[in-house]
Amino acid sequence: MAVSDEQLFGAWKTVLQLCKLRPGEFVTLLTSDDVHHQTLRAARLAASDLGGVVTVLTLPAMGAELSMSRDKTAYVGRTALAGNAAAMACLQKSDLVIDLMLLLFSKEQGEILAGGTRMLLAVEPPEVLVRLVPTEDDKRRVLAGARVLGAARTMHVTSAAGTALDCRLGDYPILTEYGFADEPGRWDHWPSGFLATWPNEGTANGRIVIDRGDIIIPFKSYAQAPVTLTVQDGYVRAIEGGFDAEFLRDYMESFRDPEVYAISHVGWGLQPRASWTALGLYDREATLAMDARAYAGNFLFSTGPNTEAGGTRDTPCHIDIPLRGCSVFLDDAPMVLDGAVVPAEQKA
Repeated sequence: MAVSDEQLFGAWKTVLQLCKLRPGEFVTLLTSDDVHHQTLRAARLAASDLGGVVTVLTLPAMGAELSMSRDKTAYVGRTALAGNAAAMACLQKSDLVIDLMLLLFSKEQGEILAGGTRMLLAVEPPEVLVRLVPTEDDKRRVLAGARVLGAARTMHVTSAAGTALDCRLGDYPILTEYGFADEPGRWDHWPSGFLATWPNEGTANGRIVIDRGDIIIPFKSYAQAPVTLTVQDGYVRAIEGGFDAEFLRDYMESFRDPEVYAISHVGWGLQPRASWTALGLYDREATLAMDARAYAGNFLFSTGPNTEAGGTRDTPCHIDIPLRGCSVFLDDAPMVLDGAVVPAEQKA
């Protein structure tokens, strides 16, 4: 259903209040050629209504000659901010940056956040935004999970489909996404609702089975038959199966970069209002597939870069794959069992 301007304006006001926007703060809306204009308009009006001093900064789109998809996560880390000192000065002087372009995985994003700027990414279409307006309860659940994940030293993941993955933890920070940026230097993504970390380098080993119905992003497709990934010393060493496996292999090989096979972040979804089925109701170019990444009880793993965690693995290929029906254990304590969140403090 279409979203009215009034409804989207109200959703933005709610989220910006959660971001603790105060009168007189500098707010920069970072946009590009493919921005959703209703989203931009509502965000600008809401920030102004709350007393923000608003600037709209528009940068050219780039990377079309390198990416095989229009999806914003299909070729990451390279942005029009590179070498643009004037634009960087504007963003670094801002109290809050609303990223409608997608700076994720870029070194420029890290530099902006390092100065204390808050940053909120919002690139889903308006109807997804209003359906998944974040709440303080989202933050409570995600931070409850983060406390356990931050103390854990091992993760073990299994599934009836055949997944059996082990890795050690502790060398990298915890990624918490609850939908609003409410602290200096915080980045978040509306909509979201999950947490993750990165395995210690070289410690992820075992097997990951992408079962029928699991989602591969940025393909934004549901697997039609099992795909088995053999993981050894932190890297995917083999991709076996039918058509889906062949498609995935060919896509990853096209980057001609061995780092695309590295295991990146691992974690689980905690958003009960997100839906596994939502992606099947959208045109692929209409959504970033945040429902798939965040629905409660998924096991979300990824491959590729770790620069947003402070690592040095800078590769443009980032693949997110949320799996259904998995069990996730931290130091043998169950966080998810057969696709259902276990700890009471992580439930809605």
